Amino acid sequence: MLHPMTPAWQRPPGVAASLLCTVAWASGEALAPGTYEIIAEIAMPHLEENLRYATTRERRCLRGHELSSIFPILHHPSLAGCKLDDESRRGGTIRYVLVCASPQVATGAARLDAGPGRVVGVLEIKMGGKNMTFAQRIEAARQSECGPTP
Repeated sequence: MLHPMTPAWQRPPGVAASLLCTVAWASGEALAPGTYEIIAEIAMPHLEENLRYATTRERRCLRGHELSSIFPILHHPSLAGCKLDDESRRGGTIRYVLVCASPQVATGAARLDAGPGRVVGVLEIKMGGKNMTFAQRIEAARQSECGPTP
């Protein structure tokens, strides 16, 4: 067992990474900066069973201020001009409202539960003129530090 006064540079990497996540969490950041593996599942309850779910995986460098862009569906062309806004926080829970340049495109809301090195959440969307609703659920786990920027 390590002595509590052991300098950070002498601690195993797992301990240092854990401390970094804890420091970021304690400092008010919702997310410790780093590379996260993001697993996203889209659920469309109105489709047939075999078409209802689509799951994707990606690794992405995220920083605390980028948390509102964690849902991959927000990068889809059908949601161009839409973003998560009006952030509100209570403890480890963060809520957003989906705001689109044209309200006829879509409406929705997101909830994220963030903890040290981990984020889970759901974004519920109703597409404007199509009367179609769906949700994207995400789980993101911190894997490592971000690589150098090109």
